[in-house]
Amino acid sequence: MENDYILVEITDGIGWLKINRPDSLNALNSEVVASLESALRDLEQNAAVKVVVVTGAGEKAFVAGGDIKEMADMTSLAARAYARKGQEIIAYIEKMHKPVIAAVNGYALGGGLELALACDFIYASEKAKLGLPEVTLGVIPGFGGTQNLPRLIGPNKAKELIFSGKALSAQQAKEWGIVNEVFPAEELRAKVMEIAQAIARNGMIAVASAKESIVNGLNMTKDNGLRCESSLFATLFTTEDQREGMQAFVAKRKAEFKGK
Repeated sequence: MENDYILVEITDGIGWLKINRPDSLNALNSEVVASLESALRDLEQNAAVKVVVVTGAGEKAFVAGGDIKEMADMTSLAARAYARKGQEIIAYIEKMHKPVIAAVNGYALGGGLELALACDFIYASEKAKLGLPEVTLGVIPGFGGTQNLPRLIGPNKAKELIFSGKALSAQQAKEWGIVNEVFPAEELRAKVMEIAQAIARNGMIAVASAKESIVNGLNMTKDNGLRCESSLFATLFTTEDQREGMQAFVAKRKAEFKGK
């Protein structure tokens, strides 16, 4: 799905999803959230897309958070519904078979950082600022921030960021373990494209299985996680990609994966 709020571009197997409200720093109102969900489902189902990249329009923001003007007058019931819809999208990204990369090109605050945290990893512009400032508004993160950030960087660091409401520079976020790499703004797209294409050259059934094993394993005991891993490992031996990959290795040629 593509509309004024969501722009989709597919280039060389990489699906770029751009949140397009630059005049509002790409803030997430209810319409953007609904459009985002539809666009993600379309990209997941599109066989031409191997890797998804989420980014923001303009030079200032990835997503600066939820739309405060819309939220200011919400009832408790409306706020719960808004949070649950956001959490559903976060969960959907985490469970997508395709890798999802966040290209954080500017402010990633509140719901914006929560969206980025749902992605498989984050590349950021050196101009980016990342944080969860909800307590400065009298609320808490509602799109999974209190759950996903502690799992990523540990509870103590997560508490410091959430309780203080402070924003980190891109370099600080890398040092905290939130961001994988930081690049000059003018290089971000090319660097994201480089890693996305490197992923896309691999056996995509295997990549999807690796994602499934990691995501599921984080919510299991280690023993159960290992059982999950061995089961997925074994299942891959029923695929054409496994045979092609190993035969290509033995023959010392480049594998030609077909996603079967």
